[in-house]
Amino acid sequence: MNKNQFAKRPPMGWNSYDYYDTDVREDAVLANARYMAENLKQYGWEYVVVDIQWYAYDTASMRDRFQYIPFGRVEMDAFGRLLPCPDKFPSSVGGKGFAPLAAQIHALGLKFGIHIMRGIPRAAAQAHLPILGTDVTADLAADPASISGWNPDMYGLRDTQAGQKYYDSLLELYASWGVDFIKCDDICNTNLYRDRPYSARHEIEMLHRAIERCGRPIVLSLSPGPALIEQSWHYRKYANMWRMTDDFWDSWDALVPMFERCEKWQDHVSQGCYPDCDMLTLGRVGKGFGQERQTRFTRDEQKTMMTLWCIFGSPLMIGAELTLLDDWTLSMLQNEALLHLENGRFLSRQVLRSSAECVWAAVDPGTGERYIALFNLTEQPRQVAVSLAECAAMFPDDWFWSTGKIQEVWSGEPYAPDGDLLRGDVPAHGTLLFHGV
Repeated sequence: MNKNQFAKRPPMGWNSYDYYDTDVREDAVLANARYMAENLKQYGWEYVVVDIQWYAYDTASMRDRFQYIPFGRVEMDAFGRLLPCPDKFPSSVGGKGFAPLAAQIHALGLKFGIHIMRGIPRAAAQAHLPILGTDVTADLAADPASISGWNPDMYGLRDTQAGQKYYDSLLELYASWGVDFIKCDDICNTNLYRDRPYSARHEIEMLHRAIERCGRPIVLSLSPGPALIEQSWHYRKYANMWRMTDDFWDSWDALVPMFERCEKWQDHVSQGCYPDCDMLTLGRVGKGFGQERQTRFTRDEQKTMMTLWCIFGSPLMIGAELTLLDDWTLSMLQNEALLHLENGRFLSRQVLRSSAECVWAAVDPGTGERYIALFNLTEQPRQVAVSLAECAAMFPDDWFWSTGKIQEVWSGEPYAPDGDLLRGDVPAHGTLLFHGV
């Protein structure tokens, strides 16, 4: 199987983390899936991803002290493979795992994903559980010197045949459940080890081989960031997505640096291989963290985030509780002219960037469609302008702006360039996005 065919366009969907933290439950996952099927699927949104600690008991019971309870109780099979906690996912009782939940999500025409930590459970190593298909036990395959600095659940795996067999058994199980997407954490940047931030390189390769062997196309997403630009070739070879940033939240101070990150990674976007800007902090977020709120982003800042993610070609994962979306946020997530940028065919480049403004351009070589985004990074309204010739110079073929219809995507209003100049009055922290066909 060619992993670049698993995601011919940037994956788009919903992830439970930003709203539920470690304590998402089956009924909430299904409610969000049903909402997506009814309101968003036709616009390209299709993945429903259960994030961290779906296997753990008593999550959030000590949230005032720990995000992840040290050495907490986990659900696990006889071969050291984590299973859904039945208190949170009752359909998993009896060893069914996530198969019943995945079947319900597939029945809605959607795809199902899960979060995992790299490695093997510490509890499996302590219990000396066997690794399926080997005479090796978990304690001998585990590397106790390879751990996460922020999550206590796992040891890394040694680069051995037994370690590969464990990952093979894991992906065999996930394939039997109907998993379509895996977000693997503490692997893109093992940031506990400052002198070895890519110490889990071999585990990325082992996961890739296990996916190839499992018989099911499963998208592999790597977290957390920041991804290492010098390892770009390795991410592209073995994964479908990799995080360019650490966890992204709803502050302007977090959004501005994303322009520089996108500039750095723009040459590494291709079909099946997507640098990932992280989740969209829109709508209602923060409940599991004890900070439930409407996003702190203004509406203009939300448009800026959506425009940058889309014109860059990042995957899109909604962090909000979908069932609580207001009409304005929903309309943004249904903007077909904007989401058209996520079809996997556009070549995108940053044209200019300063402390005050930024311009991006994108072209579909097959159709001649063009997009140009003007961003105002200042605290005041500002006119931003760019030469079409300057945009043309960023691409290998001759640039032309079609004489056909041009519209500003967010307002839907028609637009005519001023000779060679594309210009507009952009609100503070805001954007204008022009589409020419």
